[in-house]
Amino acid sequence: MIVVQGQTGVDDFVKLSDMVATNGFVAAAPDFYHRDPPDCRDDGPTRRMRLRDLTVIQDVNATVSFLKSHKSVDPSKIGIVGFCMGGRVVYLMSAVNPDIKAGVMYYGSDPFSPWGDGPSPFDRSKDISCPIMGHFGEDDKNPSPADMKKLDAELTRLNKPHEFYSYANAAHAFANFGSGNYREHAANASWPRTFGFFAKQLKGG
Repeated sequence: MIVVQGQTGVDDFVKLSDMVATNGFVAAAPDFYHRDPPDCRDDGPTRRMRLRDLTVIQDVNATVSFLKSHKSVDPSKIGIVGFCMGGRVVYLMSAVNPDIKAGVMYYGSDPFSPWGDGPSPFDRSKDISCPIMGHFGEDDKNPSPADMKKLDAELTRLNKPHEFYSYANAAHAFANFGSGNYREHAANASWPRTFGFFAKQLKGG
């Protein structure tokens, strides 16, 4: 399982990686900020603005290659899960790398804009090659409920297997541990769906 960071970096996802491991998956979390100098003190939003789809794709592809070569991994059963910008990356990579067999996106922000050259994740929808699950907060602004409906309509039009869930009284980052927006009711409702989906798609049960 590839665990994709939000804009704050990899640190916030240690607990999630532990949860992934508890559910019987190998977890690998690539650091998209590794090109910044070690003493970089820029905040998360500033560092995120330097990211480009090309380098994100390179980093996730490298993580896929690492997992495929790992002795504890079935190379034919690789999934990806991400939050905020990481949810956007899930959508992007589901269309870019056919080695990814299932993706779960939590409130993937800015899916309609490219980072740098090339098409946006949304414009790559026709190339999505795996089932996708999406979790969205009804009070979120990015992605908004209208954004969710647009993604849902496009995936439906293209006959791409997907399951979308919307949570009341939940905004962006509702499942992020330690976030001021964390909402236990929505997070706890999402986890069984997420890991049940991965068990079905990657474990066959």
